[in-house]
Amino acid sequence: MEQTVLNFVTSPLVWLAIVGLYAIKKSIYFVPQNRGFVVYTMGKYSQTLSAGVNFIIPFVQSVVADRNLKEQSLNITSQSAITKDNITLNIDGILFMKVVDAAAATNNITDYKLSVTQLAMTTMRNAIGSLELDDCFQNRDAINAKILAAMTEATQPWGVMVTRYEIKDIEPPQTIREDMEKQMTAEREKRSVILTAEGVKTSAITEAEGLKQARVLDAEAAKAEQVLAAQASKESQILEAEGKAAAISLVAEADALALETIGKTASTNEGAKAVTLTLAQDAIAAHQAIAAQSTVVLTDGKTSDNISNTVAQAIAVSGALKGAV
Repeated sequence: MEQTVLNFVTSPLVWLAIVGLYAIKKSIYFVPQNRGFVVYTMGKYSQTLSAGVNFIIPFVQSVVADRNLKEQSLNITSQSAITKDNITLNIDGILFMKVVDAAAATNNITDYKLSVTQLAMTTMRNAIGSLELDDCFQNRDAINAKILAAMTEATQPWGVMVTRYEIKDIEPPQTIREDMEKQMTAEREKRSVILTAEGVKTSAITEAEGLKQARVLDAEAAKAEQVLAAQASKESQILEAEGKAAAISLVAEADALALETIGKTASTNEGAKAVTLTLAQDAIAAHQAIAAQSTVVLTDGKTSDNISNTVAQAIAVSGALKGAV
């Protein structure tokens, strides 16, 4: 039994089979998705294996690098940078990059991640040095774009593409922070005072406009009342005048009718006598009224005769009228 095992181990065919299986294993590579295997042939770059099943020549070709082709993020540690106005800032950031050429990332650079990180730090310091303090806080997007543009050009020979750069934090010295806080407090107070003043101004303008509109409405109302009162007074006067005119017309018509009746009656003998009697009675009443106002009545001689004649005529006329009845 031992002899058989020994013969099997020392058999050339067995060793040939083992070497063959090892060669087959070394010649077949299963490359995952988004990975790139760099292959050297006799110590020289020959190809890059893509995702899937790949074959190489064992013992002649070898895989020297496995590159991740996915987008990766690299933290840029905090570092000091001096602004254009000589203010020292501590700045950190984050970098997003991906390998687009596995062969270049292997053959043209020793450690592409370290190199990209160092380049990002240097580029960031240069970008900060060209800006003043206020611009560093207000123009972060411009700083990020400037760093990205510089790094895209510099990393192209390395087979690396920088897709994005973001500054995470900018930390000024303590004294600068205190001055900035005081400035921010002053700005807030200033805005508060301005807003308060604008509110008071707006309120005053609104109140003045309200008073103006109220006065205009009052004046229009008073004018309307005056117009209505004038129209009512005019209509009242017209109605009153029309009423007086109608009354005068009616009185005139009544007087005219009475005079017409008296005239017709006076044209007869009896009418003439009645008119004479009426005149006599009116004359007597007039003399009685005069006598009632004074104890002494002054008359000329003719007046008494006339009265006597008038009374006599009146009595005669009255008697004649009674006889006629």
